[in-house]
Amino acid sequence: MLFLMFRIGRDRYVLDVDAVEQVLPLMDAKVLPGVPAGVVGAINYRGAPVPLIDLGRLALGRDCAPVMSTRIILVRYPDGTGGSHRLALCAERVVETIARPPEAFVATGVEAGTPGYLGPVLADAGGLIQWVRVEALLSPELREVLFRTGEVA
Repeated sequence: MLFLMFRIGRDRYVLDVDAVEQVLPLMDAKVLPGVPAGVVGAINYRGAPVPLIDLGRLALGRDCAPVMSTRIILVRYPDGTGGSHRLALCAERVVETIARPPEAFVATGVEAGTPGYLGPVLADAGGLIQWVRVEALLSPELREVLFRTGEVA
């Protein structure tokens, strides 16, 4: 299985590339006042607004550093009915992929109390790499805010 690797702070994380639509350069987002923690705003992707989550802000309470290797990862977020929504994730050091079998990732042993999107880990010469589960990234409340489909009056 192929994974896209990135960093949140000093730690390494991966996403299953099957969920990744495209990796984009860092770009300005439309700031949306009053959005929940972790949400930066929205980016314009091919003429359509896409919600942008800063993974550094979501996990550590600080924005990703605006450097050359910081990227926006456009993912397909499952909607629970077989469809998906586009979701943009800002992450640091998005510069490599790794191929590993899913069964090489194991439970951390400290799952209680950790965010549900943090999956199992893989050990290599550089330390631990944690799998981020796209489908568990958003709380039900945040999903409702980001993907509300009601009409404007």
